[in-house]
Amino acid sequence: MARKIVFLFFTLIFLPLSVTQADNVPVKTLSLKECISIALLNSSSVLKAGNLRHLEGVDLMKSYGSFLPKVTSSARWTPTSVNRGYTTSSPLTPGASTDAFRTRTESATFDFTLTTSLNLFNGLSDYAALQTALDLKKASDYSLQRAREAVAFDVTQWYYQVLLDQELLGIAKENFGSARDLLALTDRQFSGGLKSITDLYQQQAEVSNNDLGVIKAETQLRRSRLELVRRLRIAPETELTLEPADLASIQTPPADPDIDLLVVSSLKKRADLEASALQSDASRWDVRRVAGNRLPKIDLVFSVSTDAIDSYNMTLSGIRYDYPYPSVNRQLENGMDYAISLNLSWTIFDGFMTRHSVETAKVARMNKRLDHEELMNGIAIDLRQAIGDYQAAFSRIDSARESLKAARAAYDGVLRKYELGASGFVELSVSRTALFNSRSAVTQAVYNLALQKALLDFTSGQTAIGLTDNVSPF
Repeated sequence: MARKIVFLFFTLIFLPLSVTQADNVPVKTLSLKECISIALLNSSSVLKAGNLRHLEGVDLMKSYGSFLPKVTSSARWTPTSVNRGYTTSSPLTPGASTDAFRTRTESATFDFTLTTSLNLFNGLSDYAALQTALDLKKASDYSLQRAREAVAFDVTQWYYQVLLDQELLGIAKENFGSARDLLALTDRQFSGGLKSITDLYQQQAEVSNNDLGVIKAETQLRRSRLELVRRLRIAPETELTLEPADLASIQTPPADPDIDLLVVSSLKKRADLEASALQSDASRWDVRRVAGNRLPKIDLVFSVSTDAIDSYNMTLSGIRYDYPYPSVNRQLENGMDYAISLNLSWTIFDGFMTRHSVETAKVARMNKRLDHEELMNGIAIDLRQAIGDYQAAFSRIDSARESLKAARAAYDGVLRKYELGASGFVELSVSRTALFNSRSAVTQAVYNLALQKALLDFTSGQTAIGLTDNVSPF
């Protein structure tokens, strides 16, 4: 009795809290375009590509800055400087002396130096570095574009997968309802003596199997939704409701494309291929930049400096002598020094370090070229495969619809015979399974066509991205 009271107590306390939390679960209805926009705002790959693009812009500014003069300045104020030592001649007494005098000087000084240098020649390393930075900046723009396209394609895949799983769940529920209705009919027929107990048990088992199919479909739908939420990077507890996709517009078979012409056109549109080509060019300029260390460097240097003594005194043989100086401003103005110099430096031998750097840059250039060629060949192969799969998807839809038409007619005929007692359970079960599989096949074929269309657009570099949509994450 005490346990029941405790259980009821905690139930009354925590039940309102759980209901409140369930009521606070965010629910969002989204279209495919909105899902893509949210993913583009939140995707880590897009954010990383954007950060790299910003960094390449900073590196480009640094390369431009290498053509400008470098300016450095230094200032020093010494409020107290004390020097102690001996001298063999008195600065106060004319003539030579053989005695050593102990001295102590104390001063306060200020000095300022400004230096500017302009590189006139460094083996064209600065020019090569600028060209490298320009290519890498352009490549980062294309890489960002491709990252956005990849996110849009990934979200599209899972958006269609959720819609497909929703329809498959609906078909499974309809099949379960049909089996349950048939169980009620079989039960009545068994009561009237038209069906055996074996038929009743088999139909009960069929209902249980269909119920299990509904549970599996619900589990698959839940997983698909969570995968979509993962790619949107929104709150995991968010309940998503997706708007239906317009699939009718893509079910018209296109004219047979010229595959070779499409491959050539796609190679010009693929952003990652453009980025790869620019990175290959940048590696070529990088070789020139490193090779510039073999040549001499010439710098034009201009410097200006001035200093002043605020106070100066010396103690000699216990007597302090103060030396008056003009004002600090006057000293700084009249004591200004400047120099213009042309500096030449040339590393004759550096222990083969430059040779090592050049060879390393050459290997990196060859690897970039190989990556570019491999990507180009891979795009051509993937595109031909995508075109073939896209064309096959239309045939799959036609075949699935014909199969559904035949399966539906067969099931209707067997069902009528079963209701009249002229057909057995096995024949009915086989025809119903065929009908269920045919309905599922048609639905899968339609969404497979949509996915193949999205894959073809992504492979050919024609993925539509809603970059201008003002959709905020939630």
